[in-house]
Amino acid sequence: MDHTSLPAPKYQSVLTEKFLFYFLGLRKGEIRRTIATLQEHHPDEGPEQLARRLLVPQAPLSFIGGVLLDLPLFLPGVGSALKIVGVAGGTAIMMQMHVSLILEIALLFGKDIDDHARVKEMLAVLALSGLASSSPLLFRKMSPLIALPATGATVSTMGTLIGETAIRYYSRGQKEAGSQPAPGALGAASGDRESA
Repeated sequence: MDHTSLPAPKYQSVLTEKFLFYFLGLRKGEIRRTIATLQEHHPDEGPEQLARRLLVPQAPLSFIGGVLLDLPLFLPGVGSALKIVGVAGGTAIMMQMHVSLILEIALLFGKDIDDHARVKEMLAVLALSGLASSSPLLFRKMSPLIALPATGATVSTMGTLIGETAIRYYSRGQKEAGSQPAPGALGAASGDRESA
């Protein structure tokens, strides 16, 4: 097969990049630095082991995010508009956490996080995050002592599910390709370009 005839990878549009930067606060340079640091501290571990290290802090952060997402609904004396702003802010934070997680996992498995193929993966995560962020509506009729931890657990479970699914998805692609990137090699492979 002639490899010179392979199509060049499609990169994300400027609109997509600006949306990710301004609306989700996504900084791809920070994602690259996080992965480089993780690889530097654990040079003998492969992509799957490193990805699992990313999941460890994700669960408690997602739980706290879920509790904070639900909290405005239970504050007496706070107007409806302020409650909506609180829920919207919490939802945006969770979406950013989950999208960052899948991009970090993609990068660990040697995927180009600027490739257009990541857009549909990010959209799927945004949809799942939106679904998880609707959990306060499900628990709104309950006592705050039940609803707050229930929402936290729902969001935490969704974060773990997203991470585990990303690991399976990207490792499957790597197994089909028949190679594993050497630990520490991803920084050079993905380049040091800083995307907005």
